[in-house]
Amino acid sequence: MTRGPHFSDSQAALFDLDEAVGQVSTKAKALPSYIKDHRARLRERFMVGGAAALPDYELLELVLFRAIPRRDVKPLARHLLEEFGDFNRVMSAPAARLRNISGVGEAVVTELKIVEAAAHRLAQAKVLKKHVVSSWDALLDYCQTAMAHGEIEQFRVLYLDRKNVLIADEAQAKGTVDHVPVYPREVVKRALELNATAMILVHNHPSGDPTPSDADIDMTQQIQLAADTMGITLHDHLIIGMSQELSFKAEGLL
Repeated sequence: MTRGPHFSDSQAALFDLDEAVGQVSTKAKALPSYIKDHRARLRERFMVGGAAALPDYELLELVLFRAIPRRDVKPLARHLLEEFGDFNRVMSAPAARLRNISGVGEAVVTELKIVEAAAHRLAQAKVLKKHVVSSWDALLDYCQTAMAHGEIEQFRVLYLDRKNVLIADEAQAKGTVDHVPVYPREVVKRALELNATAMILVHNHPSGDPTPSDADIDMTQQIQLAADTMGITLHDHLIIGMSQELSFKAEGLL
């Protein structure tokens, strides 16, 4: 990603609040023609060429248009990318951190979180109620979309039926930047409640490195032991990094 120029304090002052929060009358302030023309051109380029035709900051501008309808949002889009690194990290940034950015109010936070939720829902739809083996690549894509850009560790369990169809995807716990508490008994208890016969464990490493820690390995062994006792198969444990994932099964750790 190519980052734009540094976002100055004078530019930041233009965005003390997003307009959907401020009490700005649509009649009192018409959209300047240069902004209107820019937005029209940007929307046209998107509709003709799709997301691939736009760099990150322009795609982010499109998202910000709805929250800030009467201002030039390019400086704010560039500032968000400078702060978080790329488009995906902006979308997945915690709401509290977003609110600390000058120019980001509740309307902007809401728009970003809607886009994030939509991306997760679309990716999940490609794997839920599907046979896991035949949709493995889609499953990995979903895990990357849902977890790769998180700033804290999250532990999820994918529960499967006897035909290896994904019947539930549930977040079990959230932790810190390098630790998440997991309780093997609760993981297996939930499998019994769902009548699941197999599981896939998934958690992310915010550092971007999917290499398992000793604690990851120990926790996996505890869950496998508890699952074996109840006749439930643990197919795999996936650790999601920034651009790659690690499979315990492929690494010989299961």
